[in-house]
Amino acid sequence: MEVVRINYPENLNNKEFPPIVMALGFFDGVHLGHQKVIGEAKALADQKGWKSGVLTFDPHPSVVLGNDSRRIDLITSYEAKVAEIEKLGMDYLFIIHFTKDFANLLPEDFVDQFLIRLNVVHVVAGFDYTYGKLAKGTAETLKQHGQDHFETTIINKETYHGEKVSSTLIRSYILKGDMEYIPSLLGRYYSIQGTVIHGDKRGRTIGFPTANIDSDNFLLLPPQGVYAVRIKVDGSWHDGVCNVGTKPTFHPDETAQSVEVHIFQFDQVIYGEKVELEWHIRIRSEKKFNGIEELVHQIEKDKQTAIEYFRKNL
Repeated sequence: MEVVRINYPENLNNKEFPPIVMALGFFDGVHLGHQKVIGEAKALADQKGWKSGVLTFDPHPSVVLGNDSRRIDLITSYEAKVAEIEKLGMDYLFIIHFTKDFANLLPEDFVDQFLIRLNVVHVVAGFDYTYGKLAKGTAETLKQHGQDHFETTIINKETYHGEKVSSTLIRSYILKGDMEYIPSLLGRYYSIQGTVIHGDKRGRTIGFPTANIDSDNFLLLPPQGVYAVRIKVDGSWHDGVCNVGTKPTFHPDETAQSVEVHIFQFDQVIYGEKVELEWHIRIRSEKKFNGIEELVHQIEKDKQTAIEYFRKNL
């Protein structure tokens, strides 16, 4: 897959492209609804002998147009989104750098400069897709603004238990810690990427060494608590338990949150390693214990709960 980054109003250096069937959207999460849109573009392209493409943008508009209180935490990092789209077999991924100038582009100018200019012959979009200044352009106006330069296919909503499969719905489950529902919406378990950093190394003194994960600040974390997780280190997956929180037993006044993973049957030194953390189920909420002995007993119970979960589900 060729990734083409576009800095509006860059002219793409007059590069010419073959006929492309283009899927449109931000595609945070690349969930099952997104996969339906992208898959349709891929199928149409294969059927006609054209190239397939995805047109998206980065960063999320809330980063550029909102303040900190309105910023939306993402389900997928930039790198993860690229990887998931590539798995779907697309030929091109066009990523427009989202700026205030780009946000003010009129809908018809967006079509002229980013669809007609890229030699798009067929557009595929979800029923709720919007584009252009104040989101005035909709899935229904694409054909009108295209002026017969391309055909359009509009994909109806994908539902789960009567609700639209959406990034918003997925975020709501993550924020409640309901990780077990995520695969039915994403088509995979929710995961984040991060780097293993040094912590206070207290876990090793009580028999449960942990890897402290520093994740992307723009990625969504589930609420404080203990989770059954899998962690990918150097290409291999390992089972474990993860604590998200402030470690109140040792640091009752701490407010900074950490993500710590105890990896089962693992003794490698991995400081500085890039890892992927996959969330399966929430075991319990975080709590303050009366002492180390009580904490160790609970961690052992959490570990056995996770081991039994993975035994039954993987």
